[in-house]
Amino acid sequence: MRKWVALLIIPVVFMMTINIAPAQAETTLGIHVDGAILIDADSGKILYEENADTPLGIASMSKMMTEYLLFEAIEEGKISWDQEYRVTDYTYAVSQDRRLSNVPLRRDGSYTIRELYEALAIYSANAATIAIAETIAGTETEFLKLMDEKAKELGLKDYKFVNSTGLNNEYLQGMHPQGTGPNDENVMPAKSVARLAFHLMKDYPEVLDTTKINSKIFREGTTDAIKMDNWNFMLPGFVYAYEGVDGLKTGTTDFAGHCFTGTAKRGDKRVIAVVMKAVDANGVGSYKARFDATRALFDYGFSQFSEEELLPAGYQFKDQKTLDVHKGKEKTVAIEVKDSIQSMIKSSEKDLYEPQLVLDESLLKDGALEAPIKKGTVVGHVNIVKKEGEDYGYINANDMGMEVVVTEDVEKAGWFSLTMSAIGDFFVGIWDSATGFVKGLFD
Repeated sequence: MRKWVALLIIPVVFMMTINIAPAQAETTLGIHVDGAILIDADSGKILYEENADTPLGIASMSKMMTEYLLFEAIEEGKISWDQEYRVTDYTYAVSQDRRLSNVPLRRDGSYTIRELYEALAIYSANAATIAIAETIAGTETEFLKLMDEKAKELGLKDYKFVNSTGLNNEYLQGMHPQGTGPNDENVMPAKSVARLAFHLMKDYPEVLDTTKINSKIFREGTTDAIKMDNWNFMLPGFVYAYEGVDGLKTGTTDFAGHCFTGTAKRGDKRVIAVVMKAVDANGVGSYKARFDATRALFDYGFSQFSEEELLPAGYQFKDQKTLDVHKGKEKTVAIEVKDSIQSMIKSSEKDLYEPQLVLDESLLKDGALEAPIKKGTVVGHVNIVKKEGEDYGYINANDMGMEVVVTEDVEKAGWFSLTMSAIGDFFVGIWDSATGFVKGLFD
């Protein structure tokens, strides 16, 4: 009898074990991508990432770098919006390839930089992108050098640029930039793509004035007129419309698959999402797959996170409210967080974050600053760290207004004070040495 009872109890216990076992934590949002990331567009706080450090094909998302360099060249007065570009053999040949996203350029035509930029930003026009590169640097080969320099300046990692467009070089009809291979293609990790988008929007927010345009006629009223429908189908009025979307850049090649860097704003919240090589549940890449993945990221950001103040302006660290000063009229100077630090975090986790002071050691000598010191001098930054649980950090803490500064001027002490101080230090040193010697005799 006991044997039969035992046999009956075994499956019951087994079922109870299954029911009471803790559910495994979900590690992804269920999106089908080779890489993805979601960040707060204001603070750079990373809200979610998935394989975000692996270099992958970026296709036409590369054009965000071309846009950045264009805005910079305009700002610096090197070129102007109404400047005319004369078509070269290279841009003419590429523009006639109807397999690619293009506006047709006449062999003997000239086009303003603004026309070419709108074709790039709205329609992802490839020949127009090359035309902008040639205008800025003379040749696309020289433009690559500018792309590399800016990538380093912005802190991008593990990138490779072989052209300004993101096309595979095989489509450039043998005229691809010197030093690159005939089948090369641009690559970058999702995290670097997000960082590029972050800086583009921070430094040149006017980019969204163009990327939010659904449709525009290129050369309207002429025989060259062509309708440019935005490839971002999440914009209002399109099939995958999502509330608040106003940018930024799609990308598709055989190598990169279906990619998208998108941004959306609701109320005071703005997020940036990057998806790379998106596919559906059957492993098939499509426009829908990349926008579905982006939608999942947007939904997660807007539903799970809220804007919170993590530190007020003027915050002082409990364990280090001052720094020592060498050769100053004052022996110490107070330090504080320059600006209020706000970020999108899960509201329930606000108390889990704490500030961590990171001083710029290059400014310190034996742990002290040297006078004279000006009020507002940046002496370090703050890392906002999570005490427990997963935390992805920030795209770049140094750029997020997380600076730590001195609160007042400290003048350099006069020669007499410095001399007396040096004498005092000398005798203190002798005294310390003597007391140490005497103590050693009795130890």
